Amino acid sequence: ARRGRGFALLLEERGAFLEHHVGKGKKVLDVGCRDGELTATYAEGNLVTGADIDEEALKAAKLKLSLDTKHVDLNDDWPFADGQYDVVVACEFLEHVYFPERIVAGARRSLAPDAGRFVGTIPHAYSLQSRIKFLLGRKDGTPLEDPTHINHFTYREFKSLLSTHFSEITIVGWTPPRYAFLSQFFPYLFAHDLMFVATKPRSFT
Repeated sequence: ARRGRGFALLLEERGAFLEHHVGKGKKVLDVGCRDGELTATYAEGNLVTGADIDEEALKAAKLKLSLDTKHVDLNDDWPFADGQYDVVVACEFLEHVYFPERIVAGARRSLAPDAGRFVGTIPHAYSLQSRIKFLLGRKDGTPLEDPTHINHFTYREFKSLLSTHFSEITIVGWTPPRYAFLSQFFPYLFAHDLMFVATKPRSFT
C-alpha cells in the first residue's frame, strides 16, 4: 500500500533485462506481475498471461496492457498446464513465497521442453552492505526491511535452486554505480539485485 500502483524498483534496469531476455513472438507467463509495470517493458509483441494474488492489481494490469490475467495464490499448488509457455517470468517474486522451489519446479514444467526459459530477478540479501548492517543490528535499506520478504537468498543457494531444474544458468548481479569498479573483481559481493536466465529445462520423466 505504501508503494502504490505503478511502483517498481530499478524499473529501467530490470525492464531492459527482461525485454532483452524475453524477446518477441513468445507466449509468456508472468508470475507475481502486480499491476503490470514491469510487464509493460516486454509485453509488446508477446502473448502474456499475468498471474498474481492481488485482484485489484490484476485489474489495473489488464486495463493497462490488455493481457490475460489469472488470480492465483502460488503458495498453493502450481495451477498452470505443462509445456504451454515459451518464457516464465518471476521478477521480485520468489522472495515473497513460502516454497520458492515449488515455483521453480512449476515454471520448469510449464515451459516448452527444449527452448523454454525462466527469467527474472531477486534481491540479493547478502551483499556486503547488507552484511555490515546485519552485524550492526540494522535492517534499513536491506531486503530484511521488507516484511513481505519470506526468503533471502545467497548467490550460491539461488544458483543451486535453479540448477536443480535447469541445465544452463546465467546470473548477473546489478551493482550500484558507486561500486562499479569493485564489482569487476567481486561481481556478487556488491550486487544489490540478482538477474537470472535459466534454460534447458531438465526432464524428470
